[in-house]
Amino acid sequence: MRFKTVSFFSSVVLATLFASASAFGQGNTIYNTIPSPLAGNYPSQPFQAQQASEFGDRAAFVTPGRALTTVTVTMSSWACQTGHWTGVCTTTPGATFTHPITINIYNVGPLNSVGTLIATKTVVQTIPYRPSTDVVCGDGRWFDGTGCFNGKAANITFDLTSQNVTLPNQVIVGIAYNTSNYGYSPIGSQPCSSTFEGCPYDSLNVALVNPLFTQTAGSNPAPTDAYFNTQTASLYCDGGLGGVGTFRLDAGCWTGFKPSMKINAANPPTTANQCKNGGWQSSTRADASAFKNQGDCIQYVNTGK
Repeated sequence: MRFKTVSFFSSVVLATLFASASAFGQGNTIYNTIPSPLAGNYPSQPFQAQQASEFGDRAAFVTPGRALTTVTVTMSSWACQTGHWTGVCTTTPGATFTHPITINIYNVGPLNSVGTLIATKTVVQTIPYRPSTDVVCGDGRWFDGTGCFNGKAANITFDLTSQNVTLPNQVIVGIAYNTSNYGYSPIGSQPCSSTFEGCPYDSLNVALVNPLFTQTAGSNPAPTDAYFNTQTASLYCDGGLGGVGTFRLDAGCWTGFKPSMKINAANPPTTANQCKNGGWQSSTRADASAFKNQGDCIQYVNTGK
């Protein structure tokens, strides 16, 4: 198999066996491959290093109530405040940088192609720099107490509640962002380009996990496939036969290396009967907030408030 990852130093942390409702009014988790707790880092799909503009996967849902609320993606940050991950890296604990990142959600088209766009949102996300070089590792990596890593895993979340989207049975989720030379709108040369550290977003990747071990909600319907947009033909599973520079199905070589992501959704009732016999307890408003009692739920059905 041809590995597309840059980080070969990772550990897999098994997640809990059962999905549960998410805190902070985000609704129920209907798809999840994010390990909990996160390890220090995971294998990852780079954008700048592999000339990418978008990367993602197909997700399937097995529960009703799919009024989209949030999408969370695990990133892998290799950026150092000073120095470089290939040598001596120095980072003030807790230091971060910001970068706009876009989440795209598409319908599944014919033959599992990328269909029409359902929802999209760009958020300026706060990303941690990877921690400083640790002498325990002896090779420039940082140590989290259990292992040595080149990058640092961190989750970012997109709130899509206001878009009022009800998800179909399956969707394609894409993560997109720009780097100095790649992305849908490359950033180009900036003051950070001439530094030894380079621009931090050029060292930002999407973390990859194996759903066989980490999936706790929903299902991954195509374990060998992903969706990818790169300018380099050889980085596609088919060697670029299906075209380059377009976000498309990339079939056959992604087993065990899928984007780490979670999708939450609300479960709003549409009839008063859905509120009865305890149904109000498993239902939520479209914004994922809970009902106080059965009457509150029925009032929502009748008035939308």
